[in-house]
Amino acid sequence: MVGILGGGQLSPAEDKREYHGNGTTGLAVAQRDFLTYDGTRFTVTAFSGWIKGVPHNGFKVEVSKGIILHLVDEVSSWLPGDRIVVASTDYSMHQAEEFNLLPCPECKSNQVKIDGSPLYLHIGEVIDGVDMRAEVGLLTRNILIQGEMEDSCYGQNQCQFFSFDTFGGHIKILRNFSSVHMSGVELKNMGQQILGSYPVHFHLAEDVDERGGYERPTYLDNLAIHHCFSRCVAIHGTHGLLVKDTIGYDTLGHCFFLEDGTEQRNTFYHNLGLLTRSGTILPSDRSEAMCLAIRSHVYGNYVPVPSTDCMAVSTFWIANPNNNLIENAAAGAQDVGIWYIFHRVPTGQSEGQYPEGHAEHTPLGVFYNNRVHSNFKAGLFIGKGVKTTRASAEDPREYLTVDNARFHPHQDADPEKPRVPAVIDGLIAFKNNDHGAWARGGDIIFRNSGFSDNGIGLTLASDGTFPTDEGSSLEVTRSIFVGESSNFGSQGGQNSYWGKGANGEYRTLPRNKTFPIRGFQIYDGPVRMAKCTFKKFIPTVDRYSSAIGFFMKNSWQISPQNNVSQILMEKSVGLKVFFGRSGQWFGSNDNDGDKMSIFHDLDGSVTGYPDTFIGRADNYLLRHPGCLTVPRWNGVMCTGKFAQLYIQARRPENLTLSIARAAYHSHPLRLQGVNRGAPYQQYQPVVMLEQAYVIQWDGRAPEDIILYPINFNRGDWLCVALCYPRESVFQVVADIYQRRTGTVHSVKHYLAAPSRLVLCAHSGSDLSALICRYLFVHLQAHEARKGHSYCSQQGCERIKIMAHMYPGDSWSCGPNPFPERPAAAQRPVSRHPKQNQSETPQPPSIKPTCFLLQINDTVFLFNRRGIFFMVLDACSGAVVSRRHFGTVTGENAAKTSSCSNPCLIETKKGTSPTFISKPGVRAVLLISELTHPEGHSLCVCFSGSFAMLGYKGQAKPSWIKVLNHAGYQKAASLQHYVPLKLKEYQCPANGDESLKFGATRSYKCVSICT
Repeated sequence: MVGILGGGQLSPAEDKREYHGNGTTGLAVAQRDFLTYDGTRFTVTAFSGWIKGVPHNGFKVEVSKGIILHLVDEVSSWLPGDRIVVASTDYSMHQAEEFNLLPCPECKSNQVKIDGSPLYLHIGEVIDGVDMRAEVGLLTRNILIQGEMEDSCYGQNQCQFFSFDTFGGHIKILRNFSSVHMSGVELKNMGQQILGSYPVHFHLAEDVDERGGYERPTYLDNLAIHHCFSRCVAIHGTHGLLVKDTIGYDTLGHCFFLEDGTEQRNTFYHNLGLLTRSGTILPSDRSEAMCLAIRSHVYGNYVPVPSTDCMAVSTFWIANPNNNLIENAAAGAQDVGIWYIFHRVPTGQSEGQYPEGHAEHTPLGVFYNNRVHSNFKAGLFIGKGVKTTRASAEDPREYLTVDNARFHPHQDADPEKPRVPAVIDGLIAFKNNDHGAWARGGDIIFRNSGFSDNGIGLTLASDGTFPTDEGSSLEVTRSIFVGESSNFGSQGGQNSYWGKGANGEYRTLPRNKTFPIRGFQIYDGPVRMAKCTFKKFIPTVDRYSSAIGFFMKNSWQISPQNNVSQILMEKSVGLKVFFGRSGQWFGSNDNDGDKMSIFHDLDGSVTGYPDTFIGRADNYLLRHPGCLTVPRWNGVMCTGKFAQLYIQARRPENLTLSIARAAYHSHPLRLQGVNRGAPYQQYQPVVMLEQAYVIQWDGRAPEDIILYPINFNRGDWLCVALCYPRESVFQVVADIYQRRTGTVHSVKHYLAAPSRLVLCAHSGSDLSALICRYLFVHLQAHEARKGHSYCSQQGCERIKIMAHMYPGDSWSCGPNPFPERPAAAQRPVSRHPKQNQSETPQPPSIKPTCFLLQINDTVFLFNRRGIFFMVLDACSGAVVSRRHFGTVTGENAAKTSSCSNPCLIETKKGTSPTFISKPGVRAVLLISELTHPEGHSLCVCFSGSFAMLGYKGQAKPSWIKVLNHAGYQKAASLQHYVPLKLKEYQCPANGDESLKFGATRSYKCVSICT
């Protein structure tokens, strides 16, 4: 029976069959037609019975007289018999469906009637603030140009990948034409899997607008390019072309395609591209199977890596940013909807037309109100480039393989001129399996955009690798992020995952049933998010779903300059922030970037606490007693001032760095670094300013270390203790590094501080101190930083430490060279009134324990009681030897009682110094090869309870000095400029000339007492 509830006795349609025993057949069928309020007619059929004794029953619904579609635009020119395509509004591009139009006298000017029942759900409304209405494209045109096709693939036409004939027709337009205006044309079975044979191909036509002398600029208007075998529109070496109201449907390889990276000023307006499949021509066109199989242009036996070398086929392949995309729709590609790709130099027949890096610095054209959905890898992708060199032994990958590149737009494409932000305005991205949008570079701004039902809504990644990145930023503002909307989707059409949603309903899912969904993903930074709304991010038993999340398995750095403000988290958001947990998808969650994840809640709109930083719960570099732990986020909220310490290490480059706040020395963070196998290793911990830190290694310390204080404002400082073997020898130099030129300036030799207390409290000088096995360094920013630059306007301030370590020296250090003292609490204060400013942390008090000797920026470390000698050649200034003598007791003292002075220093090799000492006497000798204003000399500084500057020889120089202080008195400190090569020294004529000094520089020598 089929009827209507409440329809009365005459409404049901009913049929009966009697059962006549086992093995019989009988079927009752009831059927009735219905008409919906919008004119759609359909038939409901119910049946029940037996077939050879086996029961059969069920019902079905069929459209009996067509379905009427309501469209946004006026389509009265569409005629019965025309063919249309309705785009997918789900994760799979294969849910696009074709229909013929039926006569429809009852239809309005924005309605059409189709001749069948859709297999899949096609959304026709705005859901949760995001416009998900399916695009409908007309495939029929008055003029038809089509290739003559065979029944199947044949010959050398890549038949291992295609069962159908791919050798279609093509149209090629060369330069110096009189006029090209193509409108109202349908192109079918066009293109070939051969380089240069495309449905419509502008080949090296150069300027085709007014700039090229055309009073009526060239255009393609209202074309339907469908079921074609190589691209849709290829623009090669051509500028100023208008492509509007054109459909590219069911094609192979990049659809709307810019070829060599030189193409500029082209405009794509109101075009639709969908069902963009993989092709074979370029590595970026290819699928995984094609990438592995096509190896004729690689070097040697190289096997391509599909995920990085290939698998980039896109509906809009934009190889130069200076082009305009307005109101286009990329409604389903095997990989990416719209991809901005960067040729470091022009390729193909355009080689040499602009300098290296030009495209990467070129400002973005207009990007306005474009839509991207139903793409597998990403809706919009900004970043990466193509390999611009031929395959070789050095780099065996194929020419034009997908490669790395960064987008950093500047005025006139000149990196010396101001940045020009790239504005992505009005992007709609929904139902993309992986990313709604990914953008790497800067400055890039997303605004007025909507992201819904993507695996990850939006990821913003920084311009470059510090220290070469001059400080770009990325921003998203006035945008909407939706986790799981009311667009539940449909099974089938290659949608792989179907499962329960947050509210218990069944729906299609991105990537996997367990994939952790994120609205806004933080990768590195700095990124900003303001005036954005989040909806429907609710975790389930199968998966995490968070409004704000972080790049998984991240070995890269994360900037504490990442910040959010004026964020609206609707009540439907069940998890605002998530830092991940070890397990599926997150792995061990133990990479450097995983541990360092952080952002700044400027106004408390996410956390409820203004001016609060949110980091991972187990990161004790950030923590203090005032922090608040949020277990559901696996996070912690802290107040304070935070920046980054960038550490480069050489010889060796494969060490694990351990860094700990002195206040939490039992909770170190271990960082692997990001450049395994590179000439240097780099680490970028986020640190709390005005604090003390301890750095150790899992092996002997690197010989060369460079410390960059990045994201430091003028006056910000840290005190860092670095572990070294006993009696290491150092040179410590400060300079400012210019990123673009690779040059340095403002070179300063670090001075010695009299104590760790002075060093860690000092705010005006560059200081270092050696205590026991730790080198203590005071890092402070002296120059002003502008905007989002990592470094100052003068360049990157840095400290270079060069250490000479003797074989066999032990490299283990105590866990904390700083005295135990509790960390100061800085508890977040909720909303208004805003929190009080925390007190400035006081530097730790340090008790003297060890001794230091320094010569010409070379530092010698001793941590044993006794007397220390440095033997210096007064002719050359070279260090002859260094000796330590333990405390001398009665018997040994008697043997040397003939010496009237406490100690003697002599200048010739092969003889031992003679001296006498009392128990407990301590002496430290500093000799620094610095230039005295009056001429060639050495600056000599002594510090300790006993200090002496002496000479052995016939002469009696005036600079001989001795100081001797009791243990309870302040340390003896002695400094002097010692002249070299005086005649009275009787230096040989061919003496050592290795020490040269300029007469125009002067230095001050500061002694060290510890």
